[in-house]
Amino acid sequence: MAKEWILNSVMNRFQLNFKRNVGPTSESIRKCAPKTVDEWREYYFSNVKPEEHITELGRKLYVKITEVIEAEVALVTEEDCIAYMIQLVIDRTFDGYMTEIKTVYGQLERLLDVTIEPAPDEWDRLFNVDFFIRVGEKFVGLQIKPISFGGGTVQLPEIFKEKSIQEKTHRLFTEKFGGKVFYIYSYKSGERKEIYNKDVIDKIRSRANYLGLVRDEIRKANSSESASKTYRTSVIPFYHSEKMTNT
Repeated sequence: MAKEWILNSVMNRFQLNFKRNVGPTSESIRKCAPKTVDEWREYYFSNVKPEEHITELGRKLYVKITEVIEAEVALVTEEDCIAYMIQLVIDRTFDGYMTEIKTVYGQLERLLDVTIEPAPDEWDRLFNVDFFIRVGEKFVGLQIKPISFGGGTVQLPEIFKEKSIQEKTHRLFTEKFGGKVFYIYSYKSGERKEIYNKDVIDKIRSRANYLGLVRDEIRKANSSESASKTYRTSVIPFYHSEKMTNT
């Protein structure tokens, strides 16, 4: 296992398995459509790259491991390892956090001024929900979908097809948790991810506010009912004692 990891890592680092070195393997095997590995071997060495070429790549790989990598390993010190671990835990964690802020997830939290939580795995399977916003005991579901532009236009047929498939699970979410499930479509703009359907932000905010109002009304009703019960339990004994005194 360790040997395979070394071979694979060094091969990838020096790009020995790239198309320019080994040819178009995926395209070639589909063109060949072999029934056995021997058929594929014969086709590859006859039509893609000769066996001598692949053997030479293996020799290059051996040189890279035994000379280049071995020399580089000899240069690594204990201080290098300590510095690397600190950089990994502190610097790269911070960089990852800042990258997350730039994502759609982070944008939504700032625009809506709420905490957005990742959905449990069970919700992903049952309701097709990626994230949720908690409003009291109710939840608003969110599903973030990356989209691509083909010929300068959004691939709408695929979007509507997926929505129709997931519509039933989203209704179940609403029945169980009160809130709707909203789609947020994202696209890559340079190094950032942007929200494509920005109008959904007001819809999410409106639904969350509605659930908040319902929650407050329920609290008021419960509070009034509790106060009424307290009043009745305190007044009735007083009424009876007054009646007894008057008689």
